[in-house]
Amino acid sequence: QVQLVESGGGLVQFGGSLRLSCAASGRTSSGYAMGWFRQAPGKEREFVATINWSGSSTAYADSVKGRFTISRDNAANTIHLQMNSLKPDDTAVYYCAAATRWGTVSGTESLYDYWGQGTQVTVSS
Repeated sequence: QVQLVESGGGLVQFGGSLRLSCAASGRTSSGYAMGWFRQAPGKEREFVATINWSGSSTAYADSVKGRFTISRDNAANTIHLQMNSLKPDDTAVYYCAAATRWGTVSGTESLYDYWGQGTQVTVSS
């Protein structure tokens, strides 16, 4: 079992920055891939970013590439999502997820078997 708790969401102005964190407990966070997904009102949940078990490989959705950075600290069982140059289109609930049977980067939602409760990010224009 893995428990995931996100933090760091909030309200920010267009062009601003936020840093999301996700703390894992239970089974340690090393050894498997982790990712961030988001769901905007009235839309399906979508992939944002993923990081492999060691942190040496990352992948991003085209919509956030160059603006968002995912990182992990396995010693602290934590992953982060640094979000810069935020736009109103980034407004969504952001979810942290763990793919405990998968070690490499993947944007495939079905590979992720543990999810956090989500944290709201709102970007005002």
